[in-house]
Amino acid sequence: MSDTPEGPNQIDADQNGPGTGASEPATTPPASSPEVATPDGERDAGGTVSNWITSRASRSVHSARAGRFRQTAAELRHSLAGEASAQAAYAALRERVRADDTDDEPGSPTEVPPDLTAAAFFDVDNTLVQGASIVHFAKGLAARNYFSYGDMLEFLWAQAKFRITGRESATDVASGREKALSFIAGRSTEELVRLGEEIFDETIADRIWPGTQALAQMHLDAGQQVWLVTATPVQLAQTIASRLGFTGALGTVAESVDGVFTGRLVGDILHGLGKAHAVRTLAVREGLNLKRCTAYSDSHNDVPMLSLVGTAVVINPDTDLREVARVRGWEIRDFRTARKAAKIGVPTALALGAIGGAGAVIARGWKK
Repeated sequence: MSDTPEGPNQIDADQNGPGTGASEPATTPPASSPEVATPDGERDAGGTVSNWITSRASRSVHSARAGRFRQTAAELRHSLAGEASAQAAYAALRERVRADDTDDEPGSPTEVPPDLTAAAFFDVDNTLVQGASIVHFAKGLAARNYFSYGDMLEFLWAQAKFRITGRESATDVASGREKALSFIAGRSTEELVRLGEEIFDETIADRIWPGTQALAQMHLDAGQQVWLVTATPVQLAQTIASRLGFTGALGTVAESVDGVFTGRLVGDILHGLGKAHAVRTLAVREGLNLKRCTAYSDSHNDVPMLSLVGTAVVINPDTDLREVARVRGWEIRDFRTARKAAKIGVPTALALGAIGGAGAVIARGWKK
C-alpha cells in the first residue's frame, strides 16, 4: 500500500478532490465494454460511460442531502479517467514482465537491483517533450492525409496561445478532445499504435529535452520505476515510454470494443486531478511509497500530482507553477533557451509566426 505524503508537499483533501483517494475498482465500468455496469448492478440503457457518470452524480446529490460524501460529474470523470489509466498501465506492465520472464535465461542476473517502493512520474508536454506531443502527432497525421491541413491551424493557434500566456484554455482543450475523438472513432487500436511509433521516430524523438531524459535515467539507474503521466492518448504515451526505456505510461484512455475505438473517452482527458488519481491508484497496485517518489512537471495544472509525492521538481515551469514552487520550496529546473521571449518584447510576433507557419503548411496542402 502507498502512504499518503506528509509535510510541505501535502495539500488538503478538498484541493486534491475525491479523484486522488484510494481506488474503487468495483465502481468503475469496463473500459472496453459498450454496456456499462453500475455499482448497484443496474445496466445503463444508453450503454455509455457518460450516462453512467450522470447517473452516479445524480445519486451523489441525493446522498449529500443525507450527509454522505458528494461527487460532481466532473469529479467522477477525473476519478474514472485516473482508474482507467492506471488499469491500462498496470496491464501493459504485467504483459511486459511476462514477456521478459520468457526471454530471460534462468539464473541470469539483473543489472540494477530494483528499488521496489520508489518511482518517478514525469509529465510529457514541455517537461519531457519540447512542445505538445499531440500537436507533433497531428502534424504527422496531416502529412499522411488523415485530415486536412486546415485543421492544423487550430492546433497551432492553441499552442501559440499557451506559449504566450502560460495557461491552457478549457475551450481549446474541449475542442481538441472532440476533434481527436471524431478522428479515432471506428479506427483500430493497432492502427493508432503503429502511427504513434512511426511519428515518434520521425518527429518526437528529436524533441526530447536532454536534461529531462537525464533525470529519468538517474531514477532508472537507481533501480526505480519511471512513469509518464500525460493527457496524451495512452497508446502514444506508451510508445514514448517504450522508446525511451521507461517503465510505462499513464495516459488518456479512449473506449474501445473488440479493438476498435468507439469515439468516447473513459471518463475524461487525464488532466489535473485525474493525473493525481492515476498516480495514487498505480502506487497502490505497485506497492509504492509516495513519500519516496518524485514527480516532475511544467504546469500549474499538475500541482495535485506534484503534491502527492515526497519530492516535487518543476521543469520549464509556467508562471503560476514557478510561484507555487517558490512558496513550497520545490526545486526548479529550466532547460529552455530565450525562456522569456514569448512574454517580453515579442508576444505578438510569436503569435503571428505561429499563424504564418500554419498558413504556409495549409498553402502547401492546397498545392498538392
